[in-house]
Amino acid sequence: MVKITIKDLTFSYSSNKILDDLNVIIEESEILSLVGPNGSGKTTLIKCIDRILKPKGSILLDSRKLDEMSAVEIARVFGYVPQSSSTPLNTTVFDTVLMGRRPHISWRVSDADIEKVADTLELLHLEKFSMRDFSQLSGGQKQKVLIARALCQEPEVLLLDEPTSNLDMKHQLDVMETISSLVKEKGISAVMAIHDLNLASRFSDKLAMLMGGKVYAVGSPNSLITESNIGYVYGIEAQVMKDLDKPYVVPIRSMNSSPVCS
Repeated sequence: MVKITIKDLTFSYSSNKILDDLNVIIEESEILSLVGPNGSGKTTLIKCIDRILKPKGSILLDSRKLDEMSAVEIARVFGYVPQSSSTPLNTTVFDTVLMGRRPHISWRVSDADIEKVADTLELLHLEKFSMRDFSQLSGGQKQKVLIARALCQEPEVLLLDEPTSNLDMKHQLDVMETISSLVKEKGISAVMAIHDLNLASRFSDKLAMLMGGKVYAVGSPNSLITESNIGYVYGIEAQVMKDLDKPYVVPIRSMNSSPVCS
């Protein structure tokens, strides 16, 4: 497993700076949630870590620089789970998950690759959908298939971009419980961009609260999710209570003047 150190990371679209000298450390075998308002840089940071975007600054995997690694090497470290994914028509769940084996395939699919896909589908209780068309699945089922595809890469770190977006409460919990179980059972890490503070609070070991492309604060849910932090970063008045020994946020009203960038 790897420790990820992000130093002085900056990324811009033309003249629009999205990440601004951002620094954060992701420890081994932990769930780190990136939280913050829209436009704070959560998704951009996920894509920079996976080298989908090319930022300035440095990302170290232990002591090795990420920009010195090949695409195949990076794919063996990071399993990326996007918000949504389109697949060719008539692509089965099995074939969708098999795409995750690309970093390990030379020129043909081996029996070991087939077995790995089957094992991953069973692990996530998706085997009954294996021959179903991916496009015909529900939102929650699709999200679990995308997690299975990433897991099939045998990554050391899962990178998840809004894994619970557009899901109902049952499927949100199902997906988050799946991620939590995988981190514990596989000893991997997970970094996820997520809007729902209450899900982040319940399932994360650590939060990085972003604001205006910078890290406002990093710490445990109990230390970061406070009424004053939420007021300053999100521009809302909220009440923070405890649920299962974790902070639970109840929004009350929007503040008239908010420092949050649009």
